[in-house]
Amino acid sequence: MRKWLSLMRSMGLTRPGQPLHGLPADFMLLTQDIPDEPEDSEAGKDLPDEVMRQLCAHLYLLEERSSREVRVAVELLIDTGRRPFEICHLPYDCLTRDTDGKPVLLYDNHKELRLRRRLPIPEATAALIIAQQERVRARFPATAPGRLVLLPSVVSNPEGTKAISDVLTQHRDWVAALPDVALTMPVHEEGKPVAKQFCFDKEKIFPYAYRHTYAQRHADAGVPVDVLRQLMDHRQLTTTQRYYRVGEQRRREAVERVTAMQFDRHGNRIWRRAKALLDSEHARRAVGEVAVPYGVCTEPSNVAAGGHDCPVRFRCVGCGHFRTDVSYLPDLEAYLTDLLRSRERLAAFSADTWARDEATPSDEEITRVRRLIRRVRTDLDDLTDEDQTQIQQAVAVVRRSRQVVTLGMPRVAAPVLNPRPERPSV
Repeated sequence: MRKWLSLMRSMGLTRPGQPLHGLPADFMLLTQDIPDEPEDSEAGKDLPDEVMRQLCAHLYLLEERSSREVRVAVELLIDTGRRPFEICHLPYDCLTRDTDGKPVLLYDNHKELRLRRRLPIPEATAALIIAQQERVRARFPATAPGRLVLLPSVVSNPEGTKAISDVLTQHRDWVAALPDVALTMPVHEEGKPVAKQFCFDKEKIFPYAYRHTYAQRHADAGVPVDVLRQLMDHRQLTTTQRYYRVGEQRRREAVERVTAMQFDRHGNRIWRRAKALLDSEHARRAVGEVAVPYGVCTEPSNVAAGGHDCPVRFRCVGCGHFRTDVSYLPDLEAYLTDLLRSRERLAAFSADTWARDEATPSDEEITRVRRLIRRVRTDLDDLTDEDQTQIQQAVAVVRRSRQVVTLGMPRVAAPVLNPRPERPSV
């Protein structure tokens, strides 16, 4: 309403003789008039993986109730996270390839008036588009490809230039006709965890929810938030973050579980009673430490410099101020692999002896990292199955909300992940 009031005034509709003449100039909505949205206790409005699997397993019913075009539209909504209008109005030539031969979807962001946007997609999604292009070409052989749409309407559309428009209605009817969507959730009965099935609320299954699910799926896969912002085609990073928020209470519980298994550089447990800490103690520790690539650093000068003044040049595993926990285990293992790979490459590299010796990882560092990994894994294996499950869930939450810290060295960019929900073959 605020946007439309501003637009109508800018069009001169409040001038004498115009439809809105007499509308007071002070009739407007200000920023402070807009109520704040309450914080979600869960991450956005995404659909759980278990629900997505059941929906994908029943896509054939959607095709039987409506048309092949509606099914393809819903599959593209799931795979790409685009808005329904953007998918329904895809042009026939919406698929291209980048310089590496990887498939790219071309679409128009109508909401922000940004045309011919490019989105990396999986090969399976590209195959879905190619199959649909073949059906469209066979159906409308006389129409020029530049005039065709990818998802043509099945009625009153002799040339294939009219896009489908009833996806929302067909999707709603399909979801309503589905059997109850079951969701398994852990509950405690008499102090013991028990898995029970609950009926998922079908009102939460609507086309735009696939966009939230797309964002959450990539965030869970470890895609950095700045890359995810580009995938979502958002201008502001804060907009992207609203699609996969983690509640403060959930984050606190995860941090407490993870930091209860915190280790120093020798692999000794140093924070066994994190749950007993007061909020002030949590804050004191947060202020007195700074994130480093494989844990946190408590060295005062480095903390004061925001992590940019390491006296030992980021040889963290040899520093008494270094702390790590189980959530950094994948990073430590990747670091060990990188050290071993670097040592092998440098052994055969043509360079001056002093330069090669300076760049080659030391045996002491490799041994220390191996011992630290082994110590963390040993403590993890000593936990009960229930505790291990809770730790794994907590690690996923912590890593999702953690800012990636690197050594500031050039690295090969990781490929953009395109996780795609599995579905039965047609």
